[in-house]
Amino acid sequence: MTEIQNLPTINIALVGHIDHGKTTLLQKLSGKWTDTHSEELKRGITIKLGYADAILYKDDNYNIDEKGKPYRYISFIDAPGHEMLMATMLSGAAIVDAAILVVAANEGIKPQTQEHLIALQSKGIKQVIIAQNKIDLISKEEAIKNHKDIKEFVKGTIAQDSPIIPVSAQQGININELYRAIAEIKIPDRNTEETPLFVVARSFDINKPGTIPKNLHGTVLGGALKQGTLKVGDEIEIKPGISIKEKNQLHYKTIKTKISKLFKGSYELKEITPGGSLSIETELDMSLGKTDSLSGCSLSTPGKLPDITSALKIKYSLFNNSKTKILPLKTSETLMLSVNTSTTVGIVKKVSDKEAELSLRIPIVPFKGDNIGIARNINNHWRLIGHGEIL
Repeated sequence: MTEIQNLPTINIALVGHIDHGKTTLLQKLSGKWTDTHSEELKRGITIKLGYADAILYKDDNYNIDEKGKPYRYISFIDAPGHEMLMATMLSGAAIVDAAILVVAANEGIKPQTQEHLIALQSKGIKQVIIAQNKIDLISKEEAIKNHKDIKEFVKGTIAQDSPIIPVSAQQGININELYRAIAEIKIPDRNTEETPLFVVARSFDINKPGTIPKNLHGTVLGGALKQGTLKVGDEIEIKPGISIKEKNQLHYKTIKTKISKLFKGSYELKEITPGGSLSIETELDMSLGKTDSLSGCSLSTPGKLPDITSALKIKYSLFNNSKTKILPLKTSETLMLSVNTSTTVGIVKKVSDKEAELSLRIPIVPFKGDNIGIARNINNHWRLIGHGEIL
């Protein structure tokens, strides 16, 4: 247990176009399937964020088979590749330190490959490994050509100097090279002294039908601790909290509760520090957290979070994309904003070259300097067009 607490920890997202093999690759890397949602298994795509944790061991090679010494604790997040699930992918990008961009060698660069790379940029993720997957389906010449295409595609982006590792998730080829690249990722400095800030990516009820009242568990919140330390028994405050409809108006009510249990992956801990996919079991009634109803919230110790706001001022820049021209922002247009793990829709009230003021439909907890992803509705699809930060 102390081992888990003391192991260097890193959060890694697997991103890329739908059906390029992210979930299969993650199964090889972690030994676990993440698609457990019944609809996902039926349709064969990832809908929600998938999570899988693994301990990387160092022997002659890196492995997850408990050979050698424990080297790193890795929390993997499988982000959906479907364009309709962009908001989910962005909230996944908000809680990671690095990413593996998966490109199927037999299909090459696709729209979501590009969009996910832009998303990583908008969330400030600079450490990227590129997995050139499905190399078993093509010839050596095609693999070399595809490698060149990927090199060309990442030129001038955050992934310009990223390693490109040819792999086959299905055949288990070169997985050890991916482990090596993961072992070389620089772990960010963790701030454990500041006021705790936990961003909620999902919330759920873990009780099975028929559980007797005295054995019931409270709402569980999953996400990432960005700074500080949280302990079992701590009092916490959750904002924006729960939405209440009164006279056709939505109001948000801050929730206060206590931490009853803490988990890192499947390991129960007495206290948590930043790093890894973390879960907080609270004393809240389990009905409050059902079906991700609290995802997008922030939590801290009472009185420490900023007031929620529906008016937002941002500094922004639009992505330069040679393939599609991005038009400037204009007043009265509607944009989708991704802030930490929350997604909201805002109407542009004022705009200049570099700054904009927006009125939000769903309030957020604003932290000065936080990264924001900006998406515009183009032909009925939300397309990422830029990024910014809160002023």
